[in-house]
Amino acid sequence: MENNFKMIAKTMYGFEPVLAKELMALGAMDVKEGTRNVSFVGDKGFMYKANLCLRTAIKILKPYQSFKIFSEEDLYKKIYELPWEDFMDVDDTLAIDATVHSETFTHSQYISLKTKDAIVDRFRDKFDKRPNVDLDFPTLRVNIHIEKNFCNVSFDSSGQSLHKRGYKTATNIAPINEVLAAGMLLLSGWDGQCDFLDPMCGSGTILIEAAMIACNIPPNLNRKEFAFERWKDWDEDLFEKIEASVLKKVREFHFTIQGYDTAPSAVHKAIDNIENANLTEFIKVKRQDFFASEKEGERHLHMLFNPPYGERLEIDMPKFYKEIGDTLKQAYPGTDAWFITSNLEAIKHVGLRPSRKIKLYNGALESKLLKYQIYQGSKKAKFQE
Repeated sequence: MENNFKMIAKTMYGFEPVLAKELMALGAMDVKEGTRNVSFVGDKGFMYKANLCLRTAIKILKPYQSFKIFSEEDLYKKIYELPWEDFMDVDDTLAIDATVHSETFTHSQYISLKTKDAIVDRFRDKFDKRPNVDLDFPTLRVNIHIEKNFCNVSFDSSGQSLHKRGYKTATNIAPINEVLAAGMLLLSGWDGQCDFLDPMCGSGTILIEAAMIACNIPPNLNRKEFAFERWKDWDEDLFEKIEASVLKKVREFHFTIQGYDTAPSAVHKAIDNIENANLTEFIKVKRQDFFASEKEGERHLHMLFNPPYGERLEIDMPKFYKEIGDTLKQAYPGTDAWFITSNLEAIKHVGLRPSRKIKLYNGALESKLLKYQIYQGSKKAKFQE
């Protein structure tokens, strides 16, 4: 038990319960939801597993020290006193990320700079040499979080944000974030036990995340590197054991996952990305106008999509959303249809009542994830069965 420690998984607004559920399913202990984060307890192997397997986490932080500070000099002094040489050598590199919510400290970049100065000054005073900064691939990425007068110092075990799964080489103008896609799928109850359609698939992110959930494939299997691989205590054998154990849990998928898009360029990009993710056998993409399509077969269908917001195409929003509603009503019986939109005015034109509305953010845009249940036959007949 003494090898266990507390960690913090950062996420997007609205996904805290989903992430907590993911962590519990993986075997995390002492799981507690925060705002845009979930804290939990596990050992080094679990830290590796969390980075590999969590679909809705953006970063996994390993807290190191917490203390009160009342001035920038205070911060400098307390950071300087920490034994940084235990975690990196003088020839190594570092990067600092700072988040600040405080009236005393208002500038996160200045806090980053002050932290960096304290660390490199300690090395210079001890070894007559200072480590360099490398913002992209540092040996050690330090996370500073200041809330009022409390400073939390953590090590970032992930490195680049975990939404960068490693399969996406081609994107459209407004690609959806992989963590947002996975979170929406999990919120929608997608579990791979029926057919799936993304009728406006763009570069294929939702399709790929849907296939990985359906087959229980770890989302970050294609990543080139995690930050913990540069740490002094990096254990490659342990990581390989964890990787092998999660790959044993991959399962078969007996339904269809399909994507449509009207733009040939989007279809090509989606196919490329699906190939990069090694998921070609599970996902089919074709050029197809959703508004001229109809449901294939009798089986229940799970649909989730991110309609365009008008960046790629000049769209008459009221007409476009009315067509979404009409197509669902007339051509997609027996379907649970979910979509996200930041155009809260346009929702009124769908002409169907959503059975669920979940507030999320797509980037900085406040959005709603909406669910429309399209019954087989009429709704009245459904209740008379």
